[in-house]
This record gives sequence, structure tokens and C-alpha cells, in this order.
Amino acid sequence: MFLKGKTALVTGSTSGIGLACARALAAEGAAVMINGFGNAAAIETERAALAEVSGAGALYSAADVSRPDEIAAMVDACARELGPVDILVNNAGIQHVSPVEDFPPAKWDQIIAINLSSAFHTIHAALPGMKAKGWGRIVNTASAHSLVASPFKSAYVAAKHGIAGLTKTVALETAPFGVTVNCISPGYVWTPLVEAQIPDTMAARGLTREQVINDVLLASQPTKRFVTVEQVAALLLHLCRDDGASITGANLSMDGGWTAM
Repeated sequence: MFLKGKTALVTGSTSGIGLACARALAAEGAAVMINGFGNAAAIETERAALAEVSGAGALYSAADVSRPDEIAAMVDACARELGPVDILVNNAGIQHVSPVEDFPPAKWDQIIAINLSSAFHTIHAALPGMKAKGWGRIVNTASAHSLVASPFKSAYVAAKHGIAGLTKTVALETAPFGVTVNCISPGYVWTPLVEAQIPDTMAARGLTREQVINDVLLASQPTKRFVTVEQVAALLLHLCRDDGASITGANLSMDGGWTAM
């Protein structure tokens, strides 16, 4: 358990990629704070399981990461109750699929706030503690859409390109302080977020569900397989090891060859 004595905060971690990351970190001994929305009983079950596996405690924060004040309170609570954040995983994200001329401005603002600005605010709050200790790992969940675009996803693509730029900038600033900053850019991962966008894509493109999966979601992934949440979590763990100490400022593609084309 190489993360014993470390504290991790994972946003957007009540399901999907974030939950897989929280489970992987807990399995290596880290105390973990999870965050997100969902069924209260199910979240408590997951929290209790994380605490048992880690042996180091686990907490849940219902902070709305579109609100900077709630982010600051979440980071403070984590530090107070589990310890200052050593590992920060910015994973919270939402999606909306629509032609740009029909894209609701309020939805644009929400996606930018949750998918991009929240990462700035968590880093802003957690980084001083990492620098003080001379050790930290910041991993941002980006996307193949941090490197390439798809139609009807203007806000999401803009946010993920922003995450890639934020990652590089903070990595340069923190390089002398033992803190690494990277982003993982998966292709399509079978998560509730991906499943939820299928109906909108069906409507926007006039396709069936099967056509969306095969001709849209997996069309650009030469492997023709979804990335798994466990694969993303495994890469996160590598970045947290001493072996990953020289990897910083990287945008690590995990997309079945999508962005190689």
C-alpha cells in the first residue's frame, strides 16, 4: 500500500472514472474524500467501502464544484478531517450535445464552470499545502477532446482544451516543488456521462442508438473498444508512484489510437 499516509481528493467520484480512481487510491492506503451527486444511500455504501479498504478513512463532500466557495470549503474540510490534500484528481464533468447556434448559453456557462474552472479552484486551494510538503500529485481528467474536436460539443471541447493548457501551465510553475501535474485523455469510456449523451446525439444526428455507439462513439477508436474506468485508474496510480515523478506537464492519451490518426 504505497499511498499509506497520503490524502486524496477526487471530484466527480460518485460514479464512473472518478469512483474507479477513488477505489484504486484507497486500495493503496490513501485516505480519500469523494465528491459528487447521486443516491445518498449508494454514496454512503461506497464511502464506507473506501474507508474499510484504505484503513485510513474516507469522507464524502456534496460540494457543487460550479461554486468556488463550496470548492474552498471542501478542500478545507478534507485537510481538517483527513489531512492536507496530497493527491488531487479533477474529474468532475458534464456534457451537452447541441449545434452551436442552438447551444443554451446557460449550459455553456455550466459546462465551463464544472469541467474547467473547478479544476483551477481546487488547484488554487490545494497547491499551497503540496508545495509546503514538497510532494504532490495533480491529475486532471481531460479527454481525446482536449486534442481534437467533434461537432455539437463546443463547450465540452473548449473546456477540455482548457484543461490541457491549465495542466501544462501549473506543471511548469510547480516543477521545482516536488509536485507533478498531468492530464489523462481517455477516448470514450463507458460511463453514465457517455451513456447519457446518446439520446442527444441520436436527436442531433438522426441516428439510432446502435449507430451512435458504433458509428459515432467508437468510429474514431481503432481498437473499437471502450476504454475502461479501471485502465484510467491504473494510469493514475502510476503517476502517483515514485516512478512517475518525472512525468509532469503531460497530456497522456488513452484513446485506442484515436488521436494517432
